[in-house]
Amino acid sequence: MCNVLNAIWNLRCDLHVHTVHSGMSTLPVLKNFCRESYSPPGALYEQLKRRGMDLVTVTDHDAIEAAESLRRRPDFFLSEEVTCRTPSGTEVHVGVYDITERQHVAIQRRRDDLPRLAAFLEEQGVFFSINHIFSALTGRRTADDFGSVEALFPAAEVLNGYLPERNNRLAARLASYARMVAVGGSDAHTLRSAGSVWTEVRNARNKVEFLEGLRQGRAQVCGESGSFWKLTRDVLIMTVEMFREKPLAAVLAPLVAGIPVVTLANVLGEAMFARKWGQAWICARGLDTGAAARPTRSAAGEASA
Repeated sequence: MCNVLNAIWNLRCDLHVHTVHSGMSTLPVLKNFCRESYSPPGALYEQLKRRGMDLVTVTDHDAIEAAESLRRRPDFFLSEEVTCRTPSGTEVHVGVYDITERQHVAIQRRRDDLPRLAAFLEEQGVFFSINHIFSALTGRRTADDFGSVEALFPAAEVLNGYLPERNNRLAARLASYARMVAVGGSDAHTLRSAGSVWTEVRNARNKVEFLEGLRQGRAQVCGESGSFWKLTRDVLIMTVEMFREKPLAAVLAPLVAGIPVVTLANVLGEAMFARKWGQAWICARGLDTGAAARPTRSAAGEASA
């Protein structure tokens, strides 16, 4: 997806990465003692720079504490991944980029109302994206969710470093259909995967030009989709980190042998989710017959109605 003959002023940034500040796991049982990520902000920054990222951001879940140790870096900008409720009652993850601490507080107040949040971000001039829309990561989905996404979002994550290729391909198809900007990120919860996917903007020389290039659609997404092996490796890495932080959790060590079974089930579950909702979306848009009408975007004020 990425042309290796890049212009000298092209800038790269992994737009989806996590640190220790993403909080505890949301999975049953694990939420009591396992973190979403064990990556220290400073170590993550260094890893991303080694991987060739020109700009660095962090998208922790509903949190911005990583900025405390990174804000003095001239190539860093503050972002977050917002857990937001849709009009249908389901949850989605929204990537919001280059925000202030004051905006973070306002965003958190609005995250239970997706149209209200989208209207606020448009008003503030904040670039934002829908993350992994064809993934089971945030739970159930409804047909109405896709209409909301098409109407409200300027951008979509079309390459997530943990998701199988089919899930990413569907997101790319939705982005193309709805004329949304395509972005991508590793969704790394370990240092090992950070920088494995990135978004690159042509003819950008600094953060301001990078973000403006995103808004104008002058971006290309580079890297590889996820796989069973990649997911299993990172879960094992996180398990070791969990034992290191909480030695008493070592009583669960015999369960480590079952990790490949769990990750295989996850990969198969994602495949089933993509098949179900991908086909539902394709049929609803008439894309299986080739006679689909393009959606009409709402203005920012209309989004909050």
